[in-house]
Amino acid sequence: MAPASSPAGRALRGLFEGALRVSLAGPLVAGCQAGVDTSGFDRVRCEGGYPSLVGINPAQAIDYLELRLNSSVLPSERHESTLATSGVRCATATDKAACDKAVMDFVGTAGFGHRCVQLCVDYYLLSLKGDVITSIETQQALAAFFGTIDTPEEAALMVLAGAYELSCTNKQRGAVRQTATGWEVVATTGIACGKDTSVVQHLLAVSADGAVSERSSSVIETGDSNCAIGRRPVGLRRPRAGRGCDRTPPLGAHFATCAHLEAASVPAFVRLRDELASHGAPGSLRVRAMLAAADEVRHTRSTTLLARRFGATPARPHVAARPLRDLAEVARDNAVEGCVRETFGALVAHRQSLRAADAGIAAALRTIAADETRHAELSWDAQAWALTRLSRRERGDLHAARRAAVERLRVEVSAPVAPVLIEAAGLPPGEEAVALVDALDASLWSQG
Repeated sequence: MAPASSPAGRALRGLFEGALRVSLAGPLVAGCQAGVDTSGFDRVRCEGGYPSLVGINPAQAIDYLELRLNSSVLPSERHESTLATSGVRCATATDKAACDKAVMDFVGTAGFGHRCVQLCVDYYLLSLKGDVITSIETQQALAAFFGTIDTPEEAALMVLAGAYELSCTNKQRGAVRQTATGWEVVATTGIACGKDTSVVQHLLAVSADGAVSERSSSVIETGDSNCAIGRRPVGLRRPRAGRGCDRTPPLGAHFATCAHLEAASVPAFVRLRDELASHGAPGSLRVRAMLAAADEVRHTRSTTLLARRFGATPARPHVAARPLRDLAEVARDNAVEGCVRETFGALVAHRQSLRAADAGIAAALRTIAADETRHAELSWDAQAWALTRLSRRERGDLHAARRAAVERLRVEVSAPVAPVLIEAAGLPPGEEAVALVDALDASLWSQG
């Protein structure tokens, strides 16, 4: 079963707003337009970041139901994950062991809600009655499986099957309510990263027979042609300094370092996916790690463009091959690189997006800040899962490693910052950065 989001993961954005009040007079803003008034809507019920199957009421009684996802970066590489479940698997099977194996071995041949943005994904439902496995792989089959759309969870899944995206936490990007004739669902399409890109909010009507129609749409976030703050992988080698590097302009040097670390974050998240899989982590965590890797590819491109714009060329990262680690070591690394460094990096990116005088830098950081906040949430949710499987001594070691990382971070950020980085790139000066560390320490690191 996928884990519920950890309290720290769910609360990160509010904690960031509180921390930024140290230096900013106004609240943290997302740069989005208003869209639909969702005050009368409910959030989409979720399990581990995906629509829940609790509340599904199919036309024919079943024993068990799974929501599965197929994801791929390349057509030849597909990964199947179970995102949510309902019921008791193989409850009425004639041979439970054989039934369990059949469900575990089952692979869908197609799926609904197909879309590709860096990562290609589609979904299907696996239902089980007795010994019979049924795969629901199209929107039409889904409507027939439900019969009458009489719960908000069914309405949400019909929308997901139409290749729309549903947020579990932001009602402007995922919400549902009942109407006299069926349901209304708020969902989105698109991304806000790259020239002429945007996130479009859709108000959709879902009828009792499963028909999905659009009532309105509006752009709620626009993208920028520039799309650092990444997770460092184990085995990352220090880049060799080039001749004349001391003459590199500060902005160029800063974004070259960011691009180097963003590129290194791609294998870091792929490794996290593999290590989570090796320890039996829920599919939703593994999928989120791969989505994060795809985000970091975009971040590498945007920060490389900024580095070149300001006269620098980023060094390519070199990551030494290392064997997969035991869960305690993975969890300690995640606590340091994700729960501390990546979380603080996301906060600083929000600060930069609001304070950078250079419009291109500010626009790039708006997208990076939103992505890095999701990555930080993944780190805290992975920690919450891992803590339930670690011994008391291992949990103590993890908390000690995180504590030491906070103290190292406090020292690192106290260093003087070049004025051009404060003004043009929006980086906080040393004393303010320390205050931001202290704010997160009091509200998150000392509590989580």
